[in-house]
Amino acid sequence: MFLKRKSMNLFRYVSLAILVASVSACAGGEQTTSPGNGTDSSATNLEGKVAIDGSSTVFPITEAMAEEFQKANPKVRVTVGVSGTGGGFKKFCAGETDISNASRPIKDTEAEACASANIEYIELPVAFDAVSVVVHPENTWAECMTVDELKTMWEPEAQGKITTWKQVNSAFPDEEIALYGPGTDSGTFDYFTDAVKGEEGKSRGDFTASEDDNTLVQGVEGNKFAIGYFGYAYYEENKDKLKAVGIDDGDPSNGEGCVKPSSETVLDSTYQPLARPIFVYVRKEALERPEVKAFVDFYLAEENRQYVEEVGYFPLTEEIYSKAQTRIADGKTGSVFPGGSTVGVKLDEVL
Repeated sequence: MFLKRKSMNLFRYVSLAILVASVSACAGGEQTTSPGNGTDSSATNLEGKVAIDGSSTVFPITEAMAEEFQKANPKVRVTVGVSGTGGGFKKFCAGETDISNASRPIKDTEAEACASANIEYIELPVAFDAVSVVVHPENTWAECMTVDELKTMWEPEAQGKITTWKQVNSAFPDEEIALYGPGTDSGTFDYFTDAVKGEEGKSRGDFTASEDDNTLVQGVEGNKFAIGYFGYAYYEENKDKLKAVGIDDGDPSNGEGCVKPSSETVLDSTYQPLARPIFVYVRKEALERPEVKAFVDFYLAEENRQYVEEVGYFPLTEEIYSKAQTRIADGKTGSVFPGGSTVGVKLDEVL
């Protein structure tokens, strides 16, 4: 069971961030974390600003880190926007941000945009996530779904044709499906379509899409025949309102039958293919500024990994964190994921 962060309400933070992003175009969609009153006797004299944008999935971790970092560094202003992984990379490769939150690796086209702008970056995994498929609590038939059934439901060919649960599985009720999922700028959308369909971005278009995961939570919560997917933290925060679906990937080596998302099933690699690493990307030039370097070091420090758990995600292994810290120390730029896919990839082997 995850710790509950007393100073953070996930729903409140993300809803506020989405609101700010939608009405404050001039401000670049940023949410500013208060830098505190400066009365902490352990506070440093570090000054400056750290600009961050990107994934709504990674947002809760980065926001928690920013809040705690600013308690010790009240003269540093950390802003965290939520424009989705794709939107975040657009700003990052235009030089508008120092750090980009990403729920998938950078795509080749995005890497080319960064290269064209002479922006070098360091890729850092920061946590594990479990993309969670969720249904209404009164759904009694979809306790378990196979990857093939998810493909039948979500593939592009399903649009306008697969409209009832019974068409997915003859044992399911003959009731209309209400589909909810992240928008196309979301890294979670990219990962899910890659894992289920085998082709990133290939999905039916006739579903309710939103970059605000709380909108998806509310949609599934309000319809007995709904189904949706998003990062584990949003399920964990709302598990009294939603039910997680067990996933059967058809691979006997991952255990028999269905596996539900949890700390144990993510870390032992049995929740497949929907377990994934999530990232931050740091502009190498920005690391020359002491406030940015200090924030990144804070983010990866062992004593701060508790915040990953507190917002509902899973810390990496010590080996992977150590390799991430080495990437910073060595200034190692670029991505270890050519093509931008992490499906089936083991971090400790590629870092």
